[in-house]
Amino acid sequence: MNALLLILGATAGLGLLFAGVYFIARRMDNYGIVDVAWSYAFGPLAVFYALAAEGWPVRRALIAALALVWSLRLGTHLYVRVLGHHPVEDGRYVALRTRWAANFAWEMFKFFQMQAVSVVLLGAAFLVASLNPRPELHPLEIAGALLWLLALTGEALADRQLAAFKRDPANRGRVCDRGLWRYSRHPNYFFEWLVWVAFFVFALGSPWGWVAIIGPASILWLLLRVTGIPMNEEQNLRSRGDAYRRYQQTTSAFVPWLPKKTRP
Repeated sequence: MNALLLILGATAGLGLLFAGVYFIARRMDNYGIVDVAWSYAFGPLAVFYALAAEGWPVRRALIAALALVWSLRLGTHLYVRVLGHHPVEDGRYVALRTRWAANFAWEMFKFFQMQAVSVVLLGAAFLVASLNPRPELHPLEIAGALLWLLALTGEALADRQLAAFKRDPANRGRVCDRGLWRYSRHPNYFFEWLVWVAFFVFALGSPWGWVAIIGPASILWLLLRVTGIPMNEEQNLRSRGDAYRRYQQTTSAFVPWLPKKTRP
C-alpha cells in the first residue's frame, strides 16, 4: 500500500474513532477525555502503518513498538488523571464551553475531528519509517531508539515524582520542587517533547524522514506557547501564589538546569 492510501486510510479510521469518542464525551459531559483518546491513538496508528506498509519488517516492528509503548504509557497516565477528577472537567474545556456557547456541539465535534487529523500529521515519523525497504538499521535509527528510551524514562519519572508529591497531604498548596522538578518547572513536558525529537531522529534514517520535523516542532510550539506551560503556569500562580513566583525565579521553565540562587 502506497503512502497516500495509508494516509487516507489512517485519517478515515481515526475520524471514526474520534467521532465515537465525541459521543462518549457528550454522554459523560466531560470533553477532557479527548486528551486520553489523542494519546492512545498514536499506538494503533503506528501498528496500522507497520502492518499495511511494505518496508523492512524489523524497522516496521521497531517503530511500532516504540510508538505503542509510549502511547500506552501516556494515555494510561492521562486516563487515571482525567477519570480521577471526573465529573470535574479540565479548565481548557470549561473555557471552550463559554467561547463556543452559541454553537457548542458542532464546534466541539469539529475540534475532535481536528485531533484525528493532528494524530495523522504528527505520526509522519511512523509512516516514513514503515515505508523504508532498506534491510538494516541506520545509525540514526539506533540513536533515535536510545533517545526515546531516555525520554520515556525521564517523562515517567517526572510524572511519578509529581504524583507522589501530591498524594502527601502535608504538601497541599505547596510547590513540588523535588527530584526532576528541582531542575525544571515542567520536566514532564520537556521529556514529552524529547520523545518527539527521538521519533524525528529515527525517521531521518529513511527517505523523506525530514518531514517528521512536524512532530517536535508542533509539540514544542504547543508546550511553550499554547496549551502547555502558559496555561499550567497561570493555574499554578492562581493556586500557589507567591510560592510559585519564587519557584519561577529559581527554576528553569522547560529545559532541566541547575536552580538559581535566591538573593538574600
